[in-house]
This record gives sequence, structure tokens and C-alpha cells, in this order.
Amino acid sequence: MLVLSLMRRQVVAPLWLSLSLSLLALPVFAEAVPAEGEFAAEAHEHNVDPWEWFNRPVYKFNDFLDRWFMRPVAKGYETVTPDPVERCVSNFFGNLREPLNLVNNLLQGKWLASASDGGRLVINTTVGVAGLFDVARHWGLERSDEDLGQTLGHWGVGPGPYLVVPLLGPRTLRDAGTGAVEGFADPLTAIDHVRTRNQIIGLRVIDLRASLLAADELVTGDRYTFLRDAYLQRREFLVNDGVVEDDFGSDDFEEWDTEQ
Repeated sequence: MLVLSLMRRQVVAPLWLSLSLSLLALPVFAEAVPAEGEFAAEAHEHNVDPWEWFNRPVYKFNDFLDRWFMRPVAKGYETVTPDPVERCVSNFFGNLREPLNLVNNLLQGKWLASASDGGRLVINTTVGVAGLFDVARHWGLERSDEDLGQTLGHWGVGPGPYLVVPLLGPRTLRDAGTGAVEGFADPLTAIDHVRTRNQIIGLRVIDLRASLLAADELVTGDRYTFLRDAYLQRREFLVNDGVVEDDFGSDDFEEWDTEQ
């Protein structure tokens, strides 16, 4: 399935994910350090993806389901649903994540961001009609993108090996474990009517996949490697709040002026 790191939201992990991860759990919450020399790239790839023998077959399974089911459904949804309705649906599900953003910003000591999250939740839930309209954005309160994996990363917990989870796609071991925990905090799980709950969750998955259709054309070369690197880079970007290390590896490059 298309890399979930490119999206602003994540599908909540089901309970069985915890059982799947227990089969793979290893004491590996350490940052991978690239080796130097001729085989640096290969060594680095092995460090971040030591379970490639498992990940690639799972990726192929996910990709098969995506190509023949999720992508056609998402395209159909995008075709028949008016753009204003799509935005309302996306806003609604985004508003459901505001409490998670708020809590994780508090846990990271980001007081202003957590206050913004609280303001967004109150404004969009009331004035924005249960979050269908992102009124808070027009008042200068931008949406955060925080989760428990980022919180652990903020406090120094390494991502661990790259992992492709059946149906859910790219993760790191750290993010897969925290995603399972966050699943219990999903407000949709409070819906008692099973059919209604499953329909709403299904709509969220379809809306999420539809938001990624435009990104399909960006994938080049070996899709597995491309999506893996994109996910890991995106997660590093989020954990470090957009502050990333210079990858040029040379003192000849001046610091880029982001204002230009």
C-alpha cells in the first residue's frame, strides 16, 4: 500500500497488530549508523532494513491489494464525491485526531502547539460543525501532526528496524508498537454499533487512500526501496520538527537560505 509516511494521518492499528509484532520483537531500539567505505550504502540499508526478507513479500501482498482493490475504490470515491464533500470528510477525520495531537504535544513539552491543538478542537467541533469545516485554520491555528511514535523519538527512543505490516504498510518497530497503543484511544472504537463503526472506519481508510492518489506518480525505480526511504525520511522529519541533518557530506556547500 502506498507509503503512509506521505500522509498527514495514519490508519489506527487493529488489536491483532500487537500479536503480529510479538513474533518479531527484538531488542533493537538503537539508531542505525552508516558504515564508511565502499559498502557504506549496503551497510546502512542493512541497518535500517534488516528484515527485508520479511518486508518485501508483505509489501508485495499489500501492493497487490492496493492495486486491485484500494486504489480503484479510492478513484471511484474521488470521481463521484464532490470536492467540498471530500474536504468535509477529511476535516472530520482530522478533527478526531486533535486530542491525540494535543496529548503528544503536551508530552513533548510543546505548550504553544498543544494550546493551538486545544483551540482547534473546540473551534472546529463547535463553529466548524463537528469538524466538517476547518474554521480554526482561517483563524491562524494550523493543524499539528503528532503521534506517540514522535513523542518517543523526541525523548531519544530510536526507531528500530523498518517494518512492513500486513494491510497497514510501512512502519518502524517503534511506530508499529505505538500505533497499536493509539488504537485503543481511537474515538471511533466508542461506537457500540459494529456495522456503523466499521462503515465509518472504512470511509476513513478510503478518504486516506484518495488523498494519496496524486502521489502515485512520484514513485520511481524500485517501489519498495523508494517507499521505504520516503517513509523513513518523513518520520525523521516529523520527529525532529523539520530539522534534518545535512546529507551532502561536504564543507563546500553553504547553508541553504529557505527564504529564497
